[in-house]
Amino acid sequence: MRTDAIIFDMDGTMIDSMPWHAQAWVEFARRRGMDIDVPDLMARTTGKNGTECIVELLGRAVSQDEADALTHEKETIYRELFAPRFSEVAGFRQFAAQVRARGLKVAVGTAGDIGNVEFALGHLGLEPAPQAIVRGDEGLPGKPQPAIFLEAARRIAADPAHCIVFEDAPFGIEAARRAGMRAVAICSTHTPEQLAGPHVLAAVRDYTELMNTDFLESIHVAATA
Repeated sequence: MRTDAIIFDMDGTMIDSMPWHAQAWVEFARRRGMDIDVPDLMARTTGKNGTECIVELLGRAVSQDEADALTHEKETIYRELFAPRFSEVAGFRQFAAQVRARGLKVAVGTAGDIGNVEFALGHLGLEPAPQAIVRGDEGLPGKPQPAIFLEAARRIAADPAHCIVFEDAPFGIEAARRAGMRAVAICSTHTPEQLAGPHVLAAVRDYTELMNTDFLESIHVAATA
């Protein structure tokens, strides 16, 4: 099948951030005197937007102002923790450059908010920048709903069937399926079994492994056949 575009999730897919999100929830809970089962919360929220995460955390409806304030607090802690130790998922920048060199469109589809997107892209320094970025604070439902990926495809004028999503989380893999897109599982935080699906073309630890298998060369050939 022809491939015209790559859509990257951000956290855990472009950047090795998920352990720092977990630590941020631990620190958030400590500051507020809350008892949070962080692994359970992460399993229920990874891929969801900030408001959805706060609803899951509190187990009740919240106003937008309350959700925004709590999200800002937690994400500020996350950026403070991760900034001194910032790292990409191994090989990401090199792989992204190869994607663009082959003429494929590139978008980012993330449940993260503008602060986290600017933080990640500022550290990554991608050149050229992604052609579209869809965030979780733009009023779209988070994953596993497909809205974020479908909007990313719309903004770069790509047929969803001709897009490949790169994802590290089960909700994201499911969102790609619902969007009618193929996927590549980046197993930085989950096992291949947790990220399996009939639409998943490959499951790799990182982009170095992906490049070593000539994956991009194979889809480029398919795109131009």
